[in-house]
Amino acid sequence: MFKFLKEVVAGSGSGLKDFPYTIGEPYASAWGSWTHHRGNSKDDGSPVSIFSLSGSNPQDRHLVAGRNGVKRLRTVRHPNILSFLHSTEAEIPDGPATKHTIYIVTEPVVPLSEKVKELNLGGTQRDEYFAWGLHQITKAVSFLNNDCKLVHGNVCLASVVVTQTLDWKLHAFDVLSEFDANNEASSSPMLQFEWLVGTQYKPMEMTKSDWATIRKSPSWAIDSWGLGCLIYELFSGAKLARTEDLRNTASIPKSLLPDYQRLLSSAPTRRLNPSKLIDNSEFFQNKLVETIQFMEVLNLKDSVEKDSFFRKLPNVAEQLPREIVLKKLLPVLASALEFGSAAAPALTVLLKMGSWLPSDQFSAKILPTIVKLFASNDRAIRVSLLQHIDQFGESLTAQTVDEQVFPHVATGFSDTSSILRELTLKSMLVLAPKLSQRTISGSLLKYLSKLQVDEEPGIRTNTTILLGNIANYMNDGTRKRVLINAFTVRALRDTFPPARAAGIMALSVTSSYYDMTEIATRILPNIVVLTFDPDSDVRTKAFQATDQFLQIAKNHHEKLNTGDNRTVESTGIELKPGNASLLGWAMSSLTQKGKPSDHGPISTANTSSQVSASPATTATADTLSTTVAYAPSTSSSLDQAAPASARSSVDGWGDLEDAIDHEENGSDKDGWDDVDPFEDKPSPSLLSNIQAAQKRPVVQPKQPVANTSKSQPLKASKPEDDPLWGPIAAAAPKITGKSSDIKPSTSHNDVDDLWGDIAAPPPKSSGRPLKPAAANNDDLWGEIAARPPATKARPLASSSRGRGTKPAQSKLGAQRIGRTSFFVN
Repeated sequence: MFKFLKEVVAGSGSGLKDFPYTIGEPYASAWGSWTHHRGNSKDDGSPVSIFSLSGSNPQDRHLVAGRNGVKRLRTVRHPNILSFLHSTEAEIPDGPATKHTIYIVTEPVVPLSEKVKELNLGGTQRDEYFAWGLHQITKAVSFLNNDCKLVHGNVCLASVVVTQTLDWKLHAFDVLSEFDANNEASSSPMLQFEWLVGTQYKPMEMTKSDWATIRKSPSWAIDSWGLGCLIYELFSGAKLARTEDLRNTASIPKSLLPDYQRLLSSAPTRRLNPSKLIDNSEFFQNKLVETIQFMEVLNLKDSVEKDSFFRKLPNVAEQLPREIVLKKLLPVLASALEFGSAAAPALTVLLKMGSWLPSDQFSAKILPTIVKLFASNDRAIRVSLLQHIDQFGESLTAQTVDEQVFPHVATGFSDTSSILRELTLKSMLVLAPKLSQRTISGSLLKYLSKLQVDEEPGIRTNTTILLGNIANYMNDGTRKRVLINAFTVRALRDTFPPARAAGIMALSVTSSYYDMTEIATRILPNIVVLTFDPDSDVRTKAFQATDQFLQIAKNHHEKLNTGDNRTVESTGIELKPGNASLLGWAMSSLTQKGKPSDHGPISTANTSSQVSASPATTATADTLSTTVAYAPSTSSSLDQAAPASARSSVDGWGDLEDAIDHEENGSDKDGWDDVDPFEDKPSPSLLSNIQAAQKRPVVQPKQPVANTSKSQPLKASKPEDDPLWGPIAAAAPKITGKSSDIKPSTSHNDVDDLWGDIAAPPPKSSGRPLKPAAANNDDLWGEIAARPPATKARPLASSSRGRGTKPAQSKLGAQRIGRTSFFVN
């Protein structure tokens, strides 16, 4: 056996060859003849503590006692007793001789005496921490004496160690033995290794070796005396030198003094039971002990108790020792949240405590728990995470956000709770910079497209604000496809005034992303119409934006005149807006309701009567501000749903649900790519017709060529025959505002046709269904068959198309004529 041990021995500096731990530097103090080393696991590098005890031969009485300690430590398990990991015994060369050494590997701990010096606590904080430590050691002693009927034999400062979480644990089990109460007449030593205990720590009966009296005494008598010695050394700050020094009580707290004296009673039968010390001592009733005790039994508390506790905890944590809060309370709190035993208010406390950590420790200790919480189904936890995302969002890595956080956060976009939808929306301002382009284009923009027609006006407004703020994180193609459509087609036409104001401000902030053509044809026409909006704030912002974009147009004009072709040929003019700061969030519409007048239709140029302006309501940030607040009102009209026209797929936005379904198939559509900004029907206003007619050149129709074979009614010249009609007919004027009072007519020859009053009369055709029926109404083919084949001279498919008319009915008539003539011929 010893030969084998010699073969596995490495150098004395590197420990054992097959020992799975690396032995490090020793601490300055340890119990008895043991040496306490720092150490690490060879497998994963995790820290451990290694205790070693050496002797000249295997039968050395210290080694025999050490083996007893190893056996007891391995078999006795308790939260307040040092955790055993591994042990071995080997022969270590020591010059010409060899040493027999026992190694015990435990969880990483530090001697109590050194940890007390390191913490350097004072006053109330010191007493509270000592109370918590003594509470833990007393529980361990009570467990040994009352539950296991064991006697430790040498409870003192050296037999206590401290873990990384600042918990106190009892060790040094070399003297530990069963309490032999059944053999009261025996005079043999009950504690086989009592000679290891220092004389100053022995009670009077043990000093006299009166084992008969000891056997007649309670099982806790010896260890209660040891607890008194521990209390003295702890508060005096010095190692006990003589038993008489225990009479000096000047350093003992007054609340603990009566219990201290009972622990050191000269009569063994009158000494205080450790279990009663835990339950009755006033010294243990303080904030730190009560807080830790509550968190240790958190699973047994009901929701009301948890909520009350966690709401008070932030203030309590401020008064506790910072080191104890970070090393003891914080890990317990993180574990409780991770496994679901803590309530949502605990997250606020966790983040507050985490803010006291350095950034690297925050990322290592707090962020893993937070990332796991995003997968929670508890709506209160999710709301709390989103409310405090600004406190930890910057510490999240881009990969973590894109792969682990966003998929869970995105479920809030479609949540039935409007509060959760709004918080999810606002969280994107922090998370969007860390998302990949694939996630932004393929997922985020689809959700935002849906939220822009949300039933809550505040959510619609904040969606527009968010799009303006994250525009710089989109690629050029996505910006061109999304921004103008989102701001003009939806935001500027929203029935909620703050939403329209947000659209104007978003266009201003993102003005550097638009080229001159887009500004002139799509942005300015939509903004100018809002200069007489019913809401004064919308009007003000519309004038500001109009001035800004007109200035861009003037600069473009000046560059054209100076011959700056490089700028003219570029896709856009990089002019920074005057208010390029981030748009501020609108005040939540979920708590501040707008007035009924705030939801009225948008006034347009064709509105017959002027709508009275509603009270000014701020929708977005002012031109140079970054914070927005809406004026509160008492109406609950914000609960109404968004207009059907805004949510219907008829508006050209497409079916959002289909777009989301296509996301899994690799579709890159984001909800804005199919918008037709010129989809509205022209207004029937006579003034608009007159203005359109003034811009159109008057052209004389060509005279038709007479057909000599058969008499044929004269036909008006087709517009297509005149080359001037081609480019004009394809560019119907766009009126951005919709009339809320007059609905456009669907009749073919209605006044809705802007060009109807001045366009050339359409060609007559006998097969057209709009022609009045004659007497020969039953013969549908008579007149068609009698016609000469002269219609082949010009294309019939476009013969009925006039300026601004709908081609559907005339196109069908022309095709029918063609098919009939072929059949007759």
